[in-house]
Amino acid sequence: MEKISGGDALMRSLIAEGVDLVFGYPGGSIMPVYDRLYDYQDQLKHVLVRHEQGATHAAQGYARVSGRTGVVIVTSGPAATNVVTGLSDALMDSTPMVVITGQVATPFLGFDAFQETDVVGITQPITKWSYQIRRAEDVAWAVARAFYIASTGRPGPVVLDITKDAQVGLTEFAYKKCDYIRSYTPYPEIRLSDVERVAALINAAERPMILSGHGVMISGAEKELAALAEKAQIPVAATLLGLSTMPSDHPLYKGMLGMHGNIGPNINTNRADLIIAVGMRFDDRITGNVATYAPQAKIVHIDIDASEFDKNIATDATIHGDAKAALQALLPLIDQRRHEEWLKSFDEPARVEYEEVVIKEVHRKNGPLTMGEVVNNISKATAHKAIVVTDVGQNQMFSARYSRFTEPRSIVTSGGLGTMGFGLPAAIGAKMGAPGRTVVFYTGDGGLQMTIQELGTIMEYHTDVKIVLLNNNFLGNVRQWQSLFFHNRFSQTPLLNPDFVMIAQAYGIAAENVNSREELPAAIERMLANDGAYLLNVNIDETDMIFPMTPAGADVDHVMLNATETYPLDK
Repeated sequence: MEKISGGDALMRSLIAEGVDLVFGYPGGSIMPVYDRLYDYQDQLKHVLVRHEQGATHAAQGYARVSGRTGVVIVTSGPAATNVVTGLSDALMDSTPMVVITGQVATPFLGFDAFQETDVVGITQPITKWSYQIRRAEDVAWAVARAFYIASTGRPGPVVLDITKDAQVGLTEFAYKKCDYIRSYTPYPEIRLSDVERVAALINAAERPMILSGHGVMISGAEKELAALAEKAQIPVAATLLGLSTMPSDHPLYKGMLGMHGNIGPNINTNRADLIIAVGMRFDDRITGNVATYAPQAKIVHIDIDASEFDKNIATDATIHGDAKAALQALLPLIDQRRHEEWLKSFDEPARVEYEEVVIKEVHRKNGPLTMGEVVNNISKATAHKAIVVTDVGQNQMFSARYSRFTEPRSIVTSGGLGTMGFGLPAAIGAKMGAPGRTVVFYTGDGGLQMTIQELGTIMEYHTDVKIVLLNNNFLGNVRQWQSLFFHNRFSQTPLLNPDFVMIAQAYGIAAENVNSREELPAAIERMLANDGAYLLNVNIDETDMIFPMTPAGADVDHVMLNATETYPLDK
């Protein structure tokens, strides 16, 4: 059998896994791999990012919209430590990703050689698996195992740290995909007794509510979710990462949960007699004060990761398994029901929210522009079909609240880790993962500057990302908290910003400023009609705040409508 180098074995292994796109940045300890990549460019497209963190977020965006595993290749030392943020983000948000890092040659390990870091030691706590390859003959085995672990069960990131001698060493190559690892059971067998217990609780409930999380999107269970809701007439609310798992205009969809979620779902969480949580982890931004969370409700939790059961909220019944398989097993046992009065109870909070918050946000006639009206106008202009990518902060919450969704896999955002700077590279990856869809990226002036160098990646690869900079010259979300809870002491939140339009144009990206609502419609039209990337620098009211809001640690039904009023208004 022909012998090839470890670098060749890596390229062939990636191709055998169906990989055709990788994000990365070369350097000394990974140079043999990049040398071999030169001969595989017709099969394996490499996207040269401008920073290794950008590679991980781009791979995340790619994975989230495509359902495939994102792949990153970087060198050792500082390059390897630069991917730590992306690995942490991917683990918390269950995103499949394989990160390949270079490492110094085996004889130099442990001697503080140039650009040596303990990659496995650093990354083990923030990955599903982290492994160092020291022999060329182990490359194919490790790659197969990495993709199996990253993409199955609850997805997540894997690191392969490959020493320089393993990259240049010779080995016979025969690739075998991995489909079994002892003690690793990614898809547990769903127990009929668990399904029957959950079905009985659903059939007996008078005020049930479904909480749809990211796990629904990961498993592709959107149709099953809708079928369950429709059969038993159960209202559905979504977590931030669960947005787009049900169309926004579905009559049973009641909006987003959480700190900046819709009033109805938050209020009715504490009125429900049954909470059916599917593929979500009861994050503190969803539950608020756990001691007072859903006091009248029995809790059903459906998740592929049993470690999430009873971690934050005590359960009355669980189904341990993939969301799609669990819902398919559950559906035949569910009675057709009508919960007319319960469904009507969402109407009054929705009316108050619309009249007291939404109208004031999106239908202003005077004064500076607001973030909500910008997002609302763009969502309408894209017929609610765009992939919405966000950075973190007020721009994230406004774009989540005021975008509407008609297709699944339409939100890409950093949920668990809340990584500022995530959005720009993630938008690049999202566009490359779904080239036929419009990608609109919302960012703030703070977050954009954390990874602004990735404008160079957009320039090089002509990536058609529509960038909407909601610019208030502040770290807006921190400013909001300082205003509400720290007596308007704006410590280190005002920003002196550069000319973003000029910067974008320097990268060959069309750009313009928007200073008034009269200018906004035409500017949106120009942005969407442009064949290529476009940046709208929209100057926003610096005092703009995102409401409704449930303060951190408060009861989930303590909903602020503005800085002085809570729901209901007569409290």
